[in-house]
Amino acid sequence: MATTDNAQPVGLPDERPPANTVGPVAWLRNNLFNTWYNAILTVLVLALLGSAIPPFLDWLLIKAHGLDATSQECRQGGGACWGFVNEKLRFIMFGTFPYDEQWRPFATIAIFIALLLASCDRRFWKPWFGLVWAAGLAAVAILMWGGVLGLTYVENTLWGGLPLTIILSVIGLAVAFPAAILLALGRRSNMPAVKVLCVTYIELIRGVPLISLLFMASVMFPLFLPNGVSVDKLLRAQVAFIMFAAAYMAEAIRGGLQAIPKGQYEAADGLGLGYWQKMRKIILPQALAVAIPPLVNTFISFFKDTSLVIIIGLYDLLGTAKAALSDPAWRGFYREAYLFIGVIYWIFCYSMSKYSQKLERDLNRSHRR
Repeated sequence: MATTDNAQPVGLPDERPPANTVGPVAWLRNNLFNTWYNAILTVLVLALLGSAIPPFLDWLLIKAHGLDATSQECRQGGGACWGFVNEKLRFIMFGTFPYDEQWRPFATIAIFIALLLASCDRRFWKPWFGLVWAAGLAAVAILMWGGVLGLTYVENTLWGGLPLTIILSVIGLAVAFPAAILLALGRRSNMPAVKVLCVTYIELIRGVPLISLLFMASVMFPLFLPNGVSVDKLLRAQVAFIMFAAAYMAEAIRGGLQAIPKGQYEAADGLGLGYWQKMRKIILPQALAVAIPPLVNTFISFFKDTSLVIIIGLYDLLGTAKAALSDPAWRGFYREAYLFIGVIYWIFCYSMSKYSQKLERDLNRSHRR
């Protein structure tokens, strides 16, 4: 067939889309100005942004005081006082951990981030990687508590800031996830006693707020212990978080199990697989892939909910920021404090969200046509 110079076959119609349907102008017309009310809303939003963004940038950058600014200098100006963040950075990040030993919580953060980044690579999803996590958690315990290898012992009541937030969330989710799988399977079990126990637990925990679980773990639970017996406050808070996260993740996993077609179960039974083989090799991998969005939503909420430990006397990242504002010399600079920790929360939560989207695309790639 004859062709032209640009390789377009002669006699065939040009299949390129019309010029007025592609490009930024077409996108704006189709998405923001496609109806009269959308056009009005777009103009109102642009006007609102135009009135809010310039003053914010003026406060954030143009009139802002540098890292070496004092509180007196900041109070005389109208911009952001980054001297507050510089002065209180180590307290916000590490809490009341001994000043000379704060390299230890910093190393703890680095270990957790390294483990999480490695866990995001599917090439490391091997049985031996569990031993890497065990070694990493052992190193974290040694660094935070000390008392061995020449390290000074530090009570966990002095832990705070970002390390405490990461410890509560990562360990809580890691322990709660397998428990959630068992609860989800138990809720769909054919054994009445197992099903009733799992349903009762899930509905009971999901029916109360997390703050009430923390209150009971901190105040009520010690009342039932024998005289002279006590349980560490951090451990009690960790158990409360695990119980709460397991109940919510169990419901997300149960939804994934219900989304699997019945034919998958019948095919597994036809292969002669036992119950646990069927779940481990066929059902659960598909169910967990379906449940990724609600699971990640639980992860993000759980990471932010660690701020509630302040009610039992533990100071996570948000708690140390609030405590830093109690300094009379720096009282009133709450915008800088909340903006700083807000960026940290956003980095962690946004990273979880983007990775979950990538993982979901990778796992569902084989189902695309």
